Amino acid sequence: MRRNERRADIRCPSGLFARQEAEVNRVTGAINQAPRVAEKAVWAQVLVEAVDVLLGCEQYDEGSLHCRLCQQFSELRRKTAALVVKAGQLQERRQS
Repeated sequence: MRRNERRADIRCPSGLFARQEAEVNRVTGAINQAPRVAEKAVWAQVLVEAVDVLLGCEQYDEGSLHCRLCQQFSELRRKTAALVVKAGQLQERRQS
């Protein structure tokens, strides 16, 4: 973690956030390390699947700030990953 970087402190009652956050971080690292858009797109699809687990949480409580933050972070990550997947598809079409 960078010196001035802060991590989200989301206290998930089910523990799902912490489990998925580890996977999200692993996959994000793989996306960042992938040298080509096509490879990034493959990992981005895995990221979509990882955040979908959080978005589908059965214990989501709209009244909980932690749950709302988890959902908002997950939505943002999903949208970002979807853009990377789309970029991979566009590159495939150009090469065809």
